[in-house]
Amino acid sequence: MLDDALLSQLKAYLERVNQPFVVTASLDDSEQAAQMRTLLEQIAGLSDKISVRFDGTDARRPSFALERVGGPAQHLRFAAIPLGHEFTSLVLALLWTGGHPPKVEPETIEAIRQLDSDYRFEVYMSLSCHNCPDVVQALSLMAVLNPRVQTVVIDGALYQDEVESRQIMAVPTVYLNGELFGSGRMDVAEIVARLDSGSAERDAARLNAQEPYDVLIVGGGPAGAAAAVYAARKGIRVGLAAERFGGQVNDTLAIENYISVLATDGPKFAAALESHVREYGVDLLNQQRAEKLVPAEQEGGLIAVEFAHGGRLQARSVILSTGARWRTVNVPGEAEYRNKGVAYCPHCDGPLFKGKRVSVIGGGNSGVEAAIDLAGLVAHVTLLEFAPELRADAVLVSRLRSLPNVTILTNAQTTEITGDGSKVNGLTYTDRATGESHHLALEGVFVQIGLVPNTEWLKGVVELSRFGEIVVDAKGQTSVPGVMAAGDATTVPYKQIVIAAGDGAKAALAAFDYLIRTPLPRLASVETV
Repeated sequence: MLDDALLSQLKAYLERVNQPFVVTASLDDSEQAAQMRTLLEQIAGLSDKISVRFDGTDARRPSFALERVGGPAQHLRFAAIPLGHEFTSLVLALLWTGGHPPKVEPETIEAIRQLDSDYRFEVYMSLSCHNCPDVVQALSLMAVLNPRVQTVVIDGALYQDEVESRQIMAVPTVYLNGELFGSGRMDVAEIVARLDSGSAERDAARLNAQEPYDVLIVGGGPAGAAAAVYAARKGIRVGLAAERFGGQVNDTLAIENYISVLATDGPKFAAALESHVREYGVDLLNQQRAEKLVPAEQEGGLIAVEFAHGGRLQARSVILSTGARWRTVNVPGEAEYRNKGVAYCPHCDGPLFKGKRVSVIGGGNSGVEAAIDLAGLVAHVTLLEFAPELRADAVLVSRLRSLPNVTILTNAQTTEITGDGSKVNGLTYTDRATGESHHLALEGVFVQIGLVPNTEWLKGVVELSRFGEIVVDAKGQTSVPGVMAAGDATTVPYKQIVIAAGDGAKAALAAFDYLIRTPLPRLASVETV
């Protein structure tokens, strides 16, 4: 299963295991079970603290559980062969079970251990999903740290009967005690916060207790991370509040055009951004949804940002880098059937539609790339583009047209996504050239029509363009004194990672220039500027 390079890498990691544990497999006569046996035998051969048994009796076959020897009970099972994007999840599960400490904030670890109810999680994932590892690792960690938490990690492609019976059409999808808990990317802090009813109140109190920052950055994507590093290098007090550190980058499969980085993927790049920011001692506050910006003229000289849980932060200057999100088609049926056949990530959810008929809405690069990827998995792809011609690069269009199981419809305006009440069964569109309405019988609809900036909370405070983008000047300054902005949320053209990072650096320099020209009393860090 594992080649020599992976075996060597894994052996080095497993040297950190300091507590013995057993891997107990429940197998059948399938080819997948034979592959799982080989994988587990290879793992056991790399450490004298890991042993493997093949006499498990779990109903899900093939699967395996990680069980400590002589330690507190642990309930973590993989109904999967966790390779691909989930190989890291497997490695971490082995290390944590073997006593290696997780790299998680101490308060989060304590919150997990304090959970005092019984939680039985089932997380359905895909080995090609780059959003799934965060959820898999979060729930695995919770099972390792708290004996009242049970976690089963299930490969949807391996257990398609369960996927069909539960009508799962997007990954990751999480069930808690048999009921749907959530779908989509979630980190461990977010999951624990949903289980711990008092966490929001404590988090708000923590923010309210913070001293004012010199620079507060709202948003943790490439723009926010670059702004944090550049601001912190000035020796001033910097805070960064983000709803999800890494932002849209976390949903990017491949990054091959960030200068000096030949190739990486979104989650790895986001992790590198966070590591760089932490290296400079920035006060990083994750899981924070901003809801209101209060200009300095209304706040006694300091700018305030208020958050959804009631907490607020103050700063002498603020950098807005809230990024963007997937644009919706905004037609009947889209919201109703989201994650029930309507999807936005072909890399994540494509394997769930193997052998089925799907459509892609959008004829730009993203849409055409999605159609090409899906064509290798599904029975048939219909691509719909509103304009008379596809807008993607010529080389991509040529590749798309060469595929035998792809139909291209231009001048096609999607008017409705239809379903049977539980899942998608088709799409209705109007031919803009003839005015005729048509219906396609489908099992899945992938929306790929661009992004919309996360700026609704700024309306009426900061000047926005007609597209909702924050209007900025050449320095990244907004219409509000002391407030800068950077990245995909702004009017800067060409929404690219490298451009967002440059904008973040520029905004930080502009914020510092603002600070040294507008001193305020009663802020200790001002004296060092």
